[in-house]
Amino acid sequence: MLPDHWHLTTDVEDFLARAGAFLRSRPALHTTPLTDVEKLRLTDAGDRVLGRLETAGEVRAVCYLTPRGRLGLTPLTADDAGALAARLSALGHTPAQVVADQDTADVFASAWQGHTGATPKLFWHTHLYRLGALTPPRPHPEGRAQVAGAADRELVVRWCREFCVEVGEQPSIDLIDAGAWDRSRFGDRHFTFWRTPDGTPVSMTAVTSVTGGMVRVDPVYTPSRFRGHGYAGAVTAAVSRAAREAGATDVALFADPANPTSNALYRRLGYVHLTDCAGYRFTYGGPA
Repeated sequence: MLPDHWHLTTDVEDFLARAGAFLRSRPALHTTPLTDVEKLRLTDAGDRVLGRLETAGEVRAVCYLTPRGRLGLTPLTADDAGALAARLSALGHTPAQVVADQDTADVFASAWQGHTGATPKLFWHTHLYRLGALTPPRPHPEGRAQVAGAADRELVVRWCREFCVEVGEQPSIDLIDAGAWDRSRFGDRHFTFWRTPDGTPVSMTAVTSVTGGMVRVDPVYTPSRFRGHGYAGAVTAAVSRAAREAGATDVALFADPANPTSNALYRRLGYVHLTDCAGYRFTYGGPA
């Protein structure tokens, strides 16, 4: 495939006018591109590149490169990934990382190394689930789901930090600096607590806004002292139901393959494995 089949732009609105229907055609599979492109649409800061791969006028795949160097891709063949790598390399782009479904991330990382000499290093591997028929947890713990308010901000941030530490992410979240919070992956989320009958918060989850018919549940966190009582299942079921009621056709979430407990929980709630996703970081000019 020739590189000029990739049409690149810096205009988010033009990109969405041409490729938005493709992204909305499989909302759960395209969960990360949908939310990332929406963030690009809502901010004017920094350079960005968006691209669509067309055949006979039909969009078959998209890519986007954020100002912070995150390259996102929808599923690509090895030839398509190689053509994109050649195009981006020729234009002088240097993505810091690539995130996509597992097969696409693998073939692009290999192609990018071949074109640039950059060393890829796997930093993220996850299962992607899509909600089927929601099944409330049994037994159901006592208590209720409650949307987090302004008074809960400190607890939300603290638990997000604890979650990041637990899953091996860098917790770059500041309680004072609102800008740091907004720039984090949690800044645009809507948080909900599960509270016991006496009002104690014992579990927390969040969802994205409905985008392209899709809502993603992320993160789900229960402090260790409250685990084993079904709180995570209850709050996840509550926000999943609320997402459907808010008009989401697809409710998606990521789960760590190394955590059999959370994977089993999501399957019991009605989530169905869709694919695996991966992320590679690139090191330029030396070993990883």
